[in-house]
Amino acid sequence: MAVRDRVGLLDIIRGYVKRGAPRTSTTLRGVIDLARADRDKIDSIGRRVQRMAHRHPERPAVRDARRGLSYFALNQLANRWAHWLREQGVGPGDGVALLMENRVELLAAVTATIKIGAIAGLLNHNQRGEVLAHSLGLIAPRVILVGGECHEAFDSVRDDAAAKSAVLAWLADGDDAPVPEGQTDLDVASAMLSAADPVEVDRIKAGQPAFYIFTSGTTGMPKAAVMSHTRWLRAMAGIGLASLRMRPSDVFYCPLPLYHNNALTLAWGAALGAGAELYIARKFSASGFWEELRAADATVFCYIGELCRYLLLQPERDTDRDHRVRAAIGNGLRPELWEAFQKRFGIPHINEFYGASEGNLAFTNTFNVPGSCGFCPLPYAVVDFGASEEMPVRDRNGWMRKVKRGKVGLLIAEVSDKAPYDGYTDASASEKKLFRDVFAEGDCWFNTGDLVRDIGMRHIQFIDRVGDTFRWKGENVATTEVERAIDMRDEVDESVVYGVEVPGADGRAGMAGLLLHEGAAFDGKVLADHLCEQLPAYAVPVFVRLLSRVETTGTFKHRKVDLKKAGFNPARSDGDPIYVLKDREQGYTPITDGDIQAISSGTLRL
Repeated sequence: MAVRDRVGLLDIIRGYVKRGAPRTSTTLRGVIDLARADRDKIDSIGRRVQRMAHRHPERPAVRDARRGLSYFALNQLANRWAHWLREQGVGPGDGVALLMENRVELLAAVTATIKIGAIAGLLNHNQRGEVLAHSLGLIAPRVILVGGECHEAFDSVRDDAAAKSAVLAWLADGDDAPVPEGQTDLDVASAMLSAADPVEVDRIKAGQPAFYIFTSGTTGMPKAAVMSHTRWLRAMAGIGLASLRMRPSDVFYCPLPLYHNNALTLAWGAALGAGAELYIARKFSASGFWEELRAADATVFCYIGELCRYLLLQPERDTDRDHRVRAAIGNGLRPELWEAFQKRFGIPHINEFYGASEGNLAFTNTFNVPGSCGFCPLPYAVVDFGASEEMPVRDRNGWMRKVKRGKVGLLIAEVSDKAPYDGYTDASASEKKLFRDVFAEGDCWFNTGDLVRDIGMRHIQFIDRVGDTFRWKGENVATTEVERAIDMRDEVDESVVYGVEVPGADGRAGMAGLLLHEGAAFDGKVLADHLCEQLPAYAVPVFVRLLSRVETTGTFKHRKVDLKKAGFNPARSDGDPIYVLKDREQGYTPITDGDIQAISSGTLRL
């Protein structure tokens, strides 16, 4: 698919028609709910669960491979746990840490926590030791709920101050992961407690915090972004109803971890808003994805990052289109994969969206425009950006300037009553994400940290993270643009591009980590010829590292920090071969000690 840098009215109409039969009443309901969202109003996620349980108790609410709960059963279970939490002294604004893998009980624990005005901190169950302890400390929990399957993770922080000062309870995961002997079993401890709706639900305002959502930690220690009930409810209305047009008959398949916003907010919000069912996969499996999705009888699923690439890399099967999926929602589907993914698996609507855990706006591909992150009605701007300083460019009067349509710049969003900024648990980190006096004295804008292309009709296309963009030979290099060119090669399964420091050079030189297809050979001349044809000279990577594996976060984002530190020195590459582009006619050749000395001394010009 050609990369689109302009969107017109005809594109909007064509895409909307291709979605299929419109669900006007659902869209209208979503728009109305979005407009009515008010931070000072008594409203919350727990109140919405309660309402659905009272109105439609028999409807299935959530299911996994082991068990399922109706809205009535989910509400009753959450209520008993909420009363137990209250008995432990948990109240409004207190943190409750949840350490569990994806399963029905995790969603029930989240619901129990937020029903009494407390804040659910969903910990990444893949973390251990120092990183997990850091995340736990940001929650400052009064209670920690641990799944039996996560005992090893908890053992790595058991002696941490935050863990020792909290009340600890466990939830068994069937016979496979029982509650450790001598520990509090939450099911047993709460079995005789009331299942009545907690009175706190009717006191919670929409603007109060509901969750702590942690950043992925690709470039350092995680930060805890605050998610208010308002933002969650707006996502439910604007994306789940207005854009996805969910109905009670839908089943939303979620293969992503619930500690990520795409799962906790988008997937659950879409299902709850329509009174539909959420199916939670224990974890993503490329080989088992479609089989489990079909077993769930899903009509919608969510994706993120490289998930779609992993599915495309699976061998083609006759059953690839054997499903009821009408839409997929997520972010990070690269334009070069979009058409292939949509055609192979027969998905009518790719609802790509743009948003950040700590951000105050979202774009959603309501109008089904290929390659677009979608549309946003809230005030935003795409402004001129200086990559070397990693800051927006201001004119002689100190004002920022917007880029022209079709151009790339930094995305910023105006902070207002209609688009509030909840920030992080760390006030100083929150303030660092804000720009002030941008277009007028006293205004305030949120810095998304993302470079996007303004493609018109209030649509954008994601280009790169600011930290992933580097400057070389006086030009800005967007890593996703380079990765897109590399990934056109059949022998490459996956690529990760980053900038590395070169002694005496201004900026950073491009380096590409490649994971080759099994059995494929690396041809440095062929790759160099291809990249020189596809990219401007300054964007062609100077170095190539053949990776034995690609490390990603729990949400499939590439971990680049260690790759950047290792640079182009084979002694720090864990045995991975490294190549250098000294001569474009010869292509990439293995780097030698002499090359490294010449680069360091400046005698070899790159």
